[in-house]
Amino acid sequence: LGAEVIGITLKLFDYPQDCDAVRKKSCCSTEDVYDARRVAEKVDIPFYVLDYKELFKECVIDNFIDEYMKGRTPNPCIICNEKIKFHYLLKQCDELGADYLATGHYARNDYEEATGLYRLRMGIDHTKDQTYFLFNLTQEQLKKIIFPLGGYTKERVRQLAEEHGLKVANKPDSQEICFVTDNDYQNFIQNNVAPNLLRPGNIVEESGNILGRHKGIYAYTIGQRKGLGIAHPHPLYVLGFDKTKNEVIVGKDAGLFRREIFLEDVSFTSGTAPAALVECSAKIRYAHSPAKATLEMTGESSAVLRFSEPQRAVTPGQAAVFYIDDEVMGGGWIER
Repeated sequence: LGAEVIGITLKLFDYPQDCDAVRKKSCCSTEDVYDARRVAEKVDIPFYVLDYKELFKECVIDNFIDEYMKGRTPNPCIICNEKIKFHYLLKQCDELGADYLATGHYARNDYEEATGLYRLRMGIDHTKDQTYFLFNLTQEQLKKIIFPLGGYTKERVRQLAEEHGLKVANKPDSQEICFVTDNDYQNFIQNNVAPNLLRPGNIVEESGNILGRHKGIYAYTIGQRKGLGIAHPHPLYVLGFDKTKNEVIVGKDAGLFRREIFLEDVSFTSGTAPAALVECSAKIRYAHSPAKATLEMTGESSAVLRFSEPQRAVTPGQAAVFYIDDEVMGGGWIER
């Protein structure tokens, strides 16, 4: 497009020396910094590595641990986008005098003349769409952000990289939490929390009947079936938690379905909440297919989302994101 481009990679976490195989699966490892540097050299642009480790620990890792200790299931990628990439990095771009921040998210950002608003839309490759992780972007941020990959399929991006001789053309997708190097989040929390806070307790049925013991609420998520360590004639799933009694509540699969969910910290990409009930589709996790729902604001930043069909394993701590067709209206955090 004729822009002067500066390449930036963020150093977010110090990886142990013995986890090379795992580092290559993440998106922020030492291996990735090296790959980014090689790409910048190939296309002949300046390249900088910015040390954001302290900010990342404060904003993302500490939140991740805190949420699990409260019996919630966090989404660190959303927090990383919100706090690190599109707050601190965007501010740094302003200080550098850059007009825009371009990232590799599969999303589209359109300006609509009629309304004077920027619209956040799904990438055309819906199998790779990442708008779920971007729902809380504001108009001021969207004004400064470019998503160059949003108009391509992942397959086409790989073809273009190969055509331009970039050695990352066939690099595997990153899928795991970048700072949990062995993909064992329970182990990560145990290593980063004082032992006296990892309180064991009872696993109970909804009736209160005790079935077994758990090692700490942090080690369980809504909908979990494996690893409960209890014998029962029917398959049992984690339905929720009683944090007052430090209990994990289990039951049959039918108990996981909910039609109504309550949200906090709700925001809208337009900057304005709807005044009335809105029909939309909504996702309650990244891999969830959008489902028909109505959205009703119940306060300045709280809302209730009612689905046409009950949804399975609604999980406090995850985000619910609202769409009209392929456009993101906004989203909020599932409270209960």
